[in-house]
Amino acid sequence: MISVEEALSALFALASPLDTEVVPLSEANGRVLAAPLTAKRNQPPFAASAMDGYAIFGDAAAPGDSFEVIGEAAAGHGFNGTLSEGQACRIFTGAPLPAGAGRVIIQEDVERDNARIILAEKLDPNLYIRPAGADFKAGDTFSAPRALRPSDIALLASMNHASVPVTRKPVVAIIATGDELVQPGETPNQDQIIASNSYGLATLVNANGGHARILPIAKDNLPSLKLAFDLALDADLIVTIGGASVGDHDLVAEAAANLGMARSFYKIAMRPGKPLMAGRLGRSMMIGLPGNPVSAMVCGHIFVLPVLRKMLGLGAAAAPRQNAIVAKDIPVNGPREHYMRGRIENGQVTTFERQDSALLTVLSDANCLCVRPPKAPLTAAGETVEVVLI
Repeated sequence: MISVEEALSALFALASPLDTEVVPLSEANGRVLAAPLTAKRNQPPFAASAMDGYAIFGDAAAPGDSFEVIGEAAAGHGFNGTLSEGQACRIFTGAPLPAGAGRVIIQEDVERDNARIILAEKLDPNLYIRPAGADFKAGDTFSAPRALRPSDIALLASMNHASVPVTRKPVVAIIATGDELVQPGETPNQDQIIASNSYGLATLVNANGGHARILPIAKDNLPSLKLAFDLALDADLIVTIGGASVGDHDLVAEAAANLGMARSFYKIAMRPGKPLMAGRLGRSMMIGLPGNPVSAMVCGHIFVLPVLRKMLGLGAAAAPRQNAIVAKDIPVNGPREHYMRGRIENGQVTTFERQDSALLTVLSDANCLCVRPPKAPLTAAGETVEVVLI
């Protein structure tokens, strides 16, 4: 058996960033920007008013000063004239500052009498001018790679980009294996169960930048497994569920080997998730997950998602961890790294009593995995542990 860290290193060696494509900005949210972009203009492109009020000549103003109002400036409709001493222009937020103006007096500090304004006894000292390029300047760089968020989309639009280069979504073919499985909605025999793992993993993949394809369930025989692999060979990543152990009906490794898979490793010193294997099969990378539902989902978070990030060009890094305070004693751990299902609230984590790798109800109640190093001693309430949010 190898460690989780060694397994991740081997997986990263198998994975490479994918090619890029250009998508409209309206479709770029959540995609990974593949190359830096530069601003095509200043923002704002001109000195602009930050408030509704009056732009006055220069920046000197005192209570009781009087100005003649000679025009108006609104967003999209600037004042084309030039202010001279003693003159002002009615102005609205976002409008270009007229030539000759050096300050905006907010409308609350002004008393207007027809074409003249008189400044109030108490003046707001702010100039209320947004200088040209105050937000960003033409040529400023928006760095990559990065997963784009709604605020990034707004910024790129302001930089005048209508489309952006992004990393292609990794296509992940998911193959559940086993004679005991039927699809959700079907009527199982009394010795069958519902194939749940495929749907949990597909959702995980789709929510993290990939494109999941759930393939038909492969039966526990080599022809059925070969057909499933044949359907998956155009994918960037093939994820099999079940059949990765060494029982008489665990045929995934044999079927993959028959198709020429170069296996990188098999078995990891962790729980849940010990019987995990990986390798390359043609142009595809393959990860063989254990069949227990919790094991498959835990391995999805710990192994599949970091591989997806590597394929998306976001680097090679393990699932991020954070510290949490133990709310209730955690017992001594065994020889394998243990990813205990738990719940973190207000910075405190409580691990569940039941840690069986078949209990999806426990996993559903969990929002984190508490990472227990091999042979970790009892961790008392109040001490600190590392957790992976799920």
